[in-house]
Amino acid sequence: MKIAVGCDHAGLPAKKQVVETLRLAGHDVIDLGTNTEESVDYPDYALAVAKQILTGDAEMGILCCGTGLGMCMTANKVPSIRAALCHNVYTAEMARRHNDANVLCIGARVLDDATVDSVVETFVDTPFDGGRHERRVDKINAVDGLRE
Repeated sequence: MKIAVGCDHAGLPAKKQVVETLRLAGHDVIDLGTNTEESVDYPDYALAVAKQILTGDAEMGILCCGTGLGMCMTANKVPSIRAALCHNVYTAEMARRHNDANVLCIGARVLDDATVDSVVETFVDTPFDGGRHERRVDKINAVDGLRE
């Protein structure tokens, strides 16, 4: 699977770990930075990842910042993006199964290394259940029309 990954300076340690985890699992990773600890603005990276999904260059995205909150808020402003802030395996699984989330947001200052790996693996490996959840995701997507 092709996965776009981005972070701000606070999310850099988690992003490095995510990129390594994904590549070891055989995924094609598009690393959009940042790659230094110099302060940067998280919205720039959230939008870069979202654009990769919109253009079809990536199937999924993962964003890392200190808490995951800023990345999630920004990514969800982009039509067709369903970003989920996940703190554990359960929220990662449900974000995929019930909400067909296409962007995972994680907090480098909130999660330990083992949790980062398990959340990423769960998010990437869990399919969307469809069925009754499809109707609800369609309603989420319909909100995009209200943004214009």
